[in-house]
Amino acid sequence: MSKQIVLTGIKPTGVPHLGNFLGAIKPAIELANMPEYEARYFIADYHSLNSIRDPEVLKEYTYEVAASWLACGLDPSKALIYRQSDIPETFELTTILMAFTAKGLMNRAHAYKAQVDVNNEKKNPPDHGINMGLYTYPVLMAADILLFDSNLVPVGRDQKQHIEMAQDIAEAINHNYGKPLLTIPEPRINEETETVTGLDGRKMSKSYGNTITLFLPEKKLKKTINKIVTNSQALEEPKDPETCSVFALYKLFATKEEQDKLATVYRAGGMGWGFAKNELFEKINEVLTPIRTRYEELMADKSVIDNILLEGSAKARILAAEKIKVLRNAMGFRV
Repeated sequence: MSKQIVLTGIKPTGVPHLGNFLGAIKPAIELANMPEYEARYFIADYHSLNSIRDPEVLKEYTYEVAASWLACGLDPSKALIYRQSDIPETFELTTILMAFTAKGLMNRAHAYKAQVDVNNEKKNPPDHGINMGLYTYPVLMAADILLFDSNLVPVGRDQKQHIEMAQDIAEAINHNYGKPLLTIPEPRINEETETVTGLDGRKMSKSYGNTITLFLPEKKLKKTINKIVTNSQALEEPKDPETCSVFALYKLFATKEEQDKLATVYRAGGMGWGFAKNELFEKINEVLTPIRTRYEELMADKSVIDNILLEGSAKARILAAEKIKVLRNAMGFRV
């Protein structure tokens, strides 16, 4: 039985936070280690060009994301890791996909609609500040996915629509040419870590400014965790772990036995929020310390990252070129 191909990418927009780690990086690495999957993961640097125009910042962010994946346990011998910008076939496929993508489909994209709504609220023209990179973002994402015959794409629920668009475009091409030229991908959503709670109780997101950065030094990590918003219950009052942001994060790192033990302390009363936050800090720091150490080593010698990405990109280009050859032949272009 052939392996299923799993693919995902992460935009280089700064050091990942705990939400990225729990919701995307950790589950993707677990899949890469399973014998039934063949993993292909990439740094989506061209996707960042919509908002990051400083070349030095973009380079640094790219290193940070690559180092994060490697430090968190991605093994280049088990999974392909590469830079999106090193695969020019992605952009040839994007042009092909554009010819089969209805404008109305792009009009329904969540990111585009959200920006139009912001403009309407501010009484700006609907397309004010919207570039074609943002508008056609789902097509480039579809090319990332379809180029490598991806079967599964681990994403958050907010990205599910983009996978559905990739399905629609691929089906249009397959129908037109009467053969399965492109594999129809399926989203894989991790329900347990779909929403990682941020400092203010909302979903952890850079746009909310409520994140816990992944590689903070111990003192800064502790200080950040202490900023988690809690209610004003007195020390002696029993507390409900199921409605607490501190406990919601603790559950994502602790064993079932550890969760039950802390939940009992919550419900018994006599526990202050400082105690709960310290328990969370100890648990998170235990998990992140070896990862943090490896990340710092990689960022201190970026040649290691360069070599891994170049090797991965060379392998990825062989696969990509073969896919483009098949498509060009089927569509009547010179091969």
